[in-house]
Amino acid sequence: MINTGDTAWLLGSAALVMLMTPGLALFYGGMVRSRSVLNVMMLTFVCLAAVGLVWLLYGYSLSFGNDAFGGLIGNLKLSGLHGLAGATVGPEGHKVPLLAFAGFQLMFAVITVALLVGAVAERARFWPWLLFVVVWVTLVYLPLAHWVFAFDAFTGPGTTGGWLVNKLHALDFAGGTAVEVNSGAAAVALAFVFGARQGWPRQAVRPHNLPFVMFGAGLLWFGWFGFNAGSALGASSVAATSFLNTTIAAATAVIGWLVVEQVRDGKPTTLGAASGAVAGLVGITPGCAYVEPLGAAAIGVIAGVVCSLAIGLKYKLRLDDSLDVLAVHGIGGFTGMLLIGLFASTSANPSGADGLFYGGGFDQLWRQAVATFAALVYSLVVTFVIAWVLHRTLGLRIGREAELDGIDEAEHAESAYDLAVHPSRRATAAGFVEGGRP
Repeated sequence: MINTGDTAWLLGSAALVMLMTPGLALFYGGMVRSRSVLNVMMLTFVCLAAVGLVWLLYGYSLSFGNDAFGGLIGNLKLSGLHGLAGATVGPEGHKVPLLAFAGFQLMFAVITVALLVGAVAERARFWPWLLFVVVWVTLVYLPLAHWVFAFDAFTGPGTTGGWLVNKLHALDFAGGTAVEVNSGAAAVALAFVFGARQGWPRQAVRPHNLPFVMFGAGLLWFGWFGFNAGSALGASSVAATSFLNTTIAAATAVIGWLVVEQVRDGKPTTLGAASGAVAGLVGITPGCAYVEPLGAAAIGVIAGVVCSLAIGLKYKLRLDDSLDVLAVHGIGGFTGMLLIGLFASTSANPSGADGLFYGGGFDQLWRQAVATFAALVYSLVVTFVIAWVLHRTLGLRIGREAELDGIDEAEHAESAYDLAVHPSRRATAAGFVEGGRP
């Protein structure tokens, strides 16, 4: 009864989404100073371990278990994934193993909380951060995933899911709310609780390794095909639409971002190209299966322009969101969700809706707006409470001296780049060859 082609597609897509986390570590690592790169990469990479355990113990159950409270959260009957090795999910003819689906969705949870590292880069203590990851995924991500991804009757006859998708009928194919708007709102709360880095904004913080940034962005773009097209849960026409729309939106967003840089700053930059690609990928995520290619191109260029302009928000708000999670993911996700209400077309996907530009009026637009604001407010408030409590009790932020001297040495007793001269080579450096002879 299992569709092996769809299963292979889903497993491959899960692997692509997993690759996005080390890709994000490179992307973030290149944007910080050399004294902080290991800490930023470590905070990102460890999300794979922490969220993996949460997902096994109760995460999948709370996200996709039968609804337990009015569309807000699932039950705990699937905790531990015990006895589910032979279970399947999906419609007849396209069933896939439940464990394949669970593994795919796990990677969404991992990358979502990993995005938050960008808001606190260069000043977060490791062990308190690890505890924050566990608590935040439990109280913020799992409920939002249930709201958006848990369809009625998907995991079995009579099962019920979340309210955004089943009652409000908002369209969010691959996580514009649960991943993008969620991470952007959470970034604002974290930046407020943590406070600004030492010297910011007076002291310029420049990326220490732009090749890292470009390579990381390339891995994110590559992995995003699994993120978006994989959400079709099978090798289908919907997957093909999502795949093509994903790269079209990223391409037009790069151009949009670079044009803004040229007009505003006089030069297009590699950092801008990498950021523009991510902005386009974020913007198309919720609507990749619901718009035609021309709609995807429009969404991409709008996301690229809007996110580029939004970079200045943190300076106006005096909020040190270190690596612009709000501007790229929050604003990008917000923009993408609302643009579904304009560009969605049933000719692209009959299970979607027609947006304003395709004769659907404002009906889908208001549904998108409600879903977006619901995710934003919930994430902002709950994240602030979690971060404030942990910061007051454990101390999420590293001390001033350690931050100035280098968080890598203080937290991990390591340095990304060992530039010291070995004692046996000091004589050579002074004009002598080994053995003491000139």
